[in-house]
Amino acid sequence: MDLTSLSAISPIDGRYRNTTSALAAYFSEYALIKYRVFIEIEYFIALCEHPLPQLRSFDKNATEKLRDIYKNFSEADAASIKDIEKTTNHDVKAVEYFIKKEFDKLGLEEHKEFIHFGLTSQDINNTAIPYSFKLALEEVYLPEITKLVEQLSAFAQDWDAIPMLAHTHGQPASPTRLGKEINVFVERLQNQLNLLKAVPYSAKFGGATGNFNAHHVAYPQIDWKAFGNHFINDILGLHRSQFTTQIEHYDNFAAQCDALKRINNILIDLDRDMWTYISMNFFKQKIKAGEVGSSAMPHKVNPIDFENSEGNLGIANALFEHLAAKLPISRLQRDLTDSTVLRNIGVPVAHTLIAIKSTVKGLNKLLLNEAALNASLEANWAVVAEAIQTILRREGYPNPYEALKELTRTNTQVNAQTIAEFVDGLNISEPVKNEIKAITPQNYTGI
Repeated sequence: MDLTSLSAISPIDGRYRNTTSALAAYFSEYALIKYRVFIEIEYFIALCEHPLPQLRSFDKNATEKLRDIYKNFSEADAASIKDIEKTTNHDVKAVEYFIKKEFDKLGLEEHKEFIHFGLTSQDINNTAIPYSFKLALEEVYLPEITKLVEQLSAFAQDWDAIPMLAHTHGQPASPTRLGKEINVFVERLQNQLNLLKAVPYSAKFGGATGNFNAHHVAYPQIDWKAFGNHFINDILGLHRSQFTTQIEHYDNFAAQCDALKRINNILIDLDRDMWTYISMNFFKQKIKAGEVGSSAMPHKVNPIDFENSEGNLGIANALFEHLAAKLPISRLQRDLTDSTVLRNIGVPVAHTLIAIKSTVKGLNKLLLNEAALNASLEANWAVVAEAIQTILRREGYPNPYEALKELTRTNTQVNAQTIAEFVDGLNISEPVKNEIKAITPQNYTGI
């Protein structure tokens, strides 16, 4: 079978291809090769700007032509590198050979041995991957999660004054306001996004075992540590880890995975709450002409978007968990177990993207059912017992908690009338009785 959206093994590149296609520019095999080429070219240019004695003759006017190699990088270029890899059996070496051919085309043959000078493959991988990961989060993930937070913020404002029966342990509890409950998720998401943004995108750059051995032996007079810091921190905009083995230790990347997982957990919590509110009829859902809710039951409009989101977030979190737990562990100065794992970085991001878009779609279908919200409050007058016993405590009334407990647990139907009758029988002043009688499930919502 030819690879199409129908034959793809993963739904990321199959059923959900339209949803996840933007990530291909950062996490596909093509993208990995392109960003390797980008790192190699920028590294060579940085060597020329140092400059090394042998590169003083390099024509600086050719710099933009070199950058055109990665700026105009095509799928055909990536395919030619894969053809070279069939011979080298080494993906990064294949990139080096490809760039050398490009140097030949530009008449830069005398300089091409300074491509990949002094480096090991992980100096390229451990800069290309965090660089593309950074771009993916900044250009795709953050805009999408920001749309979700903005939608929630708008709901929180629109529904700020809408009273709602709260539920703790699944049971009716002190009333709240719908807008405030939505704001709980806004604050949680904003806080965790701030923590995510605070984690540096760390990169390794220091030669075969992290000590600039080859660089130093060739040019001992150059401060290669300063060069590496400038290249990674200033030119690439990443954060160079100062002490590494052959590979980046991935501690900050693990922190990013954990941060993304925490955000996803909040979204799962949101999905489940929205699903439950819909099941309680607090929300109805917009109906789209032609859509089917159930193959057997014509009346159904299922909350499938929140369910789809929850499922994809679970897959994403399982992978983020593995990435965070596995990548910081490597035998001695390096083993190869990180290599195949790193190739899957885009998978949990893709499932997260699918989930975010599904949640936003579900939110946009919501229709507030104020009648059901009010009916729920009217059916649960017992929740004002907390308010009454608290005022009675203030007034020094004996055993107010026990009195309200007796009222609310022995009466089969607690309503406005039974509450008023109870209050009339209390030995308290008329002003306090009137104060208590003014309390309703609709207005007992706090601040």
